[in-house]
Amino acid sequence: MARLFTWVVNNLDAFIGLVLAVTVAVLGLTNTVSQDVVNSAILLVLAVLAQAVLRDRLRRETAQQEVREVMRATRDRLTELVPQMHEITGPDGALNRAREAIDSVSMVRVLHGSEVGRALAEARQHTDSWAFKGGTGTFTRAVTLPQCLEHARRRNATLSFAIEIIDPTDEDVCERYARFRRSLDPDAPGERWTVDRTRKESYATVLAACWHLQRSGLLTVEVRLSAQMTTFRYDLSSSCVIITQENPQTPALRIDRRELYYNRFNIELDYSRKQSRRVPIEAAAAVKLDDEPSVEQVRKLFAALGLPLPRSFGDREVADIVGRALQARNPYA
Repeated sequence: MARLFTWVVNNLDAFIGLVLAVTVAVLGLTNTVSQDVVNSAILLVLAVLAQAVLRDRLRRETAQQEVREVMRATRDRLTELVPQMHEITGPDGALNRAREAIDSVSMVRVLHGSEVGRALAEARQHTDSWAFKGGTGTFTRAVTLPQCLEHARRRNATLSFAIEIIDPTDEDVCERYARFRRSLDPDAPGERWTVDRTRKESYATVLAACWHLQRSGLLTVEVRLSAQMTTFRYDLSSSCVIITQENPQTPALRIDRRELYYNRFNIELDYSRKQSRRVPIEAAAAVKLDDEPSVEQVRKLFAALGLPLPRSFGDREVADIVGRALQARNPYA
């Protein structure tokens, strides 16, 4: 009932015209009023209808005018917003910066457990270059260098290999590194980390690089020795960079080549090598190494490289270096 009443009020003129028309029609049919009254009533109804039409047209014109004003105001507002939209969507706009921030989150992938080994294996398969920076390079000489060479031979491709490890002739850095390794797991089984062990591991990595270099025409090697130790290990291939730590249970980070920080780490490792002591690896060609190098050959090799062995290293220690170099085991297997 309320809705009907509201409709009647909103359309009162049309309702009045309808009532008049029905009333006059009934009166005319029953001859209750004269023909003149009927004619006058018809004119009145027509006047009411004309008023309703005029009112509807006025409303329509008013609505159209309001729409035009709204469109004009909207256009003016959008014109004002164009510079602000450019600040949001432009190359240096907030939207692009937000997109870069979101992308940066996905630049770095965190690897856990066996994912680390699989990622390193994938990186070794198709690479033509490798750069390592770390402690003594045990994993590098045991796994990375031999397997990268094997994949290169299968592809009949060259391999460029860069190694940066701690300087075995620098007792201070060897002591710091040994103390650091002991602090990771003081009760770890196996050989204890000492200055002598640290030296042997680094010497073994240099020896392994020279030994492989003499046996492969596909290999180019650069060895650098640092007086500074790092608690991270960086393995950069042509497809990605993988950052690990000495503890295999610690999550690793992987950054693919297409990401911005791959190039950043590539530059970082390059500058780090430039600040380290270069081993004249070409001098190794003057000392022929057997498949199982002798103690005398190893002493001559390190003398030629400008890396004299400590006087405390007897033949047994030198033979130990040879074993670590050529029979190295994966320390994380």
